Amino acid sequence: MSPARLVAVVCAAQVMVQIGAFFWPALLPGMMERWHLSNAEAGWITSSFYAAYMVSVPVLVTLTDRIDAKRVYLFGVAATVAGHLLFGLLAEGFWSAMATRALTGMGWAGTYMTGLKLLADQVDERLMARAVTGHAASIGISGALSFACGDLIAAWAGWQVAFLLAGISAAIAWMLVALAAPSRQPPPKRADGKALFDFRPVLRNRSAMAYALAYCTHTLEMNALRGWGVAFLGYVAASTGAVGALSPTLAITILGLVGTVASVLGGEAAIRLGRKRLIHVAMVASILLGAVLGFAGSTSYALAVILLLVYGAVVWLDSSSLTAGAAGTAEPSRRGATLAVHSMLGYAGGFVGPVVVGWTLDLSGGMSRTGWGLAFLTIAVLMAATLVAFVAMRPRELAGDKGAAARG
Repeated sequence: MSPARLVAVVCAAQVMVQIGAFFWPALLPGMMERWHLSNAEAGWITSSFYAAYMVSVPVLVTLTDRIDAKRVYLFGVAATVAGHLLFGLLAEGFWSAMATRALTGMGWAGTYMTGLKLLADQVDERLMARAVTGHAASIGISGALSFACGDLIAAWAGWQVAFLLAGISAAIAWMLVALAAPSRQPPPKRADGKALFDFRPVLRNRSAMAYALAYCTHTLEMNALRGWGVAFLGYVAASTGAVGALSPTLAITILGLVGTVASVLGGEAAIRLGRKRLIHVAMVASILLGAVLGFAGSTSYALAVILLLVYGAVVWLDSSSLTAGAAGTAEPSRRGATLAVHSMLGYAGGFVGPVVVGWTLDLSGGMSRTGWGLAFLTIAVLMAATLVAFVAMRPRELAGDKGAAARG
């Protein structure tokens, strides 16, 4: 199979795996009412996905430095299938929902970065930068459509059927990769005597860790937005008595699509303008938008949608650039371990984001203009601290980025 066709196969599989990923946040307001959940409990269910990912990813992605990434990927897809099916069949409240979402998160740990590693092992360097962008785009598109699909299926046949169909879609992805993607001989064992799970060389790579740290807060911000976006717009609609042409779930679907386009354009812009410059601009813009989103957006549904869409575009702008930066500045023989640490830090942020929003809302007395304002402001403050650290760590540009030789 040609490298370009392999990229197409993996991207198509990622669409089918990811399509059910955000059914839970899409249905969050109704599920909170149905199961009598507090804001904090809803945040924990959302974050259990990312907590399981964070714990599993160092093991599963690092294993791809020793065994065929395809095998690890198929394990991850199988766990995703099981998580969706069990949620649809067994979830009936806080604990069962959190457990089955955690299983799905473990599955995503075995598919997201392992899918990227599968490509990195078999695609040449010239195609790799665009393969990363295409991989991120496929996940972004399906993640965006996940909100609308979950809402439509639940309205048509109930929330249980929505999760069962998500499991079936992931099962089709498993068969596609199992039958179409080529297998690869396991990489040779390292001759330097270092253990597979010795992450110290990765942590000493200052450049890769700078990108990973930025990715941590980037994912925190992204998942706070995706996890609570529907609930935020629902609050604004209810409190102002006005809903435009875009329902909350449709607005968040468009948000994901806009973000995906921004990620692709950001990846290309990083090559032409310089990776660090692009990331700096994205961080500053997200800090400014996050600081005003909750306070200003709560006053008008139309304004909330506009601010949310602009904010989403900015948040996603440096998504593929951060991951390509970590992969591109990693030691080649430690690329799997580097991506594992990068992804673990990213989804540590992904775990924290929804919980921070839920806690802030509860501590400020529930959903209110002040509560939402403080919730998004907290995220902006965390991003500001990350920007300072990223600049201080001075990561390298990638080969081919503008100014790489001069600033690397």
